[in-house]
Amino acid sequence: MVRRSTLGTLRIPATFVPMIVMPLFFVLAFGGAFSAVTLLPGFPTDSILDWVAPFSVLQGASFAGFGSAFGAGRDLENGFFDRLLLAPTARGALLGGALAYSALRAFVPTVVVVTAVLLGGANVPGGPLAVVVLAFSAMGVAVASGLWGLGVVYRARTQRAGGLIQVGIFAAMFLSVGLVPLSQMEGTWLYWAARFNPITAVLGMARSGFVGTVQLDDVVWGVGALAVLIGLLGLFAWRGLRRLDG
Repeated sequence: MVRRSTLGTLRIPATFVPMIVMPLFFVLAFGGAFSAVTLLPGFPTDSILDWVAPFSVLQGASFAGFGSAFGAGRDLENGFFDRLLLAPTARGALLGGALAYSALRAFVPTVVVVTAVLLGGANVPGGPLAVVVLAFSAMGVAVASGLWGLGVVYRARTQRAGGLIQVGIFAAMFLSVGLVPLSQMEGTWLYWAARFNPITAVLGMARSGFVGTVQLDDVVWGVGALAVLIGLLGLFAWRGLRRLDG
């Protein structure tokens, strides 16, 4: 499944380009438009690149998960997925193969964005460990996004469900601390939306080595949030797959 998905990406570059272009666009757009937020009292870093790079990487990773769902939708439309369901293999392999591919694709925006911001003058005080933690966070987000997308596609049975998948992903990412910290949201509904959004904890883990040194508390909260997301969305995707089997 992973090999087939990889070959499909090479044949259809349109599914691969967004993972490279969009994260770089976010770095440029947010790095310029929000550069003044580093002047706010108590802002955790004086480098806007250190702040937006992890958010941009996780956005790119979410596109990796979306790509797997898009491929499953295409297979459902052309009938190939029915052949996979008839094959003498565990149903978990169909889901696991798509998720493994999503996790591997998450390395692309990680490498591209980190390279770009380092060339642009980012500090990354956490050193190599910061990049490792960021890559782990990106893989987790890619898997969670893939589960969300596959759950929707298994029910809609068409790649035209991509709009709904994207809305869910963008809502989760932007209703978090993607652009400004919680301390700057107090007094608004955005504060509560971001505070209880599990992506906030994942971003805290991904950013920990970019705005300072990697902190164990941030990693624990981030891993816990990913575990909850993957558990709930995994159940959502699995039940959708079982519907197809029925």
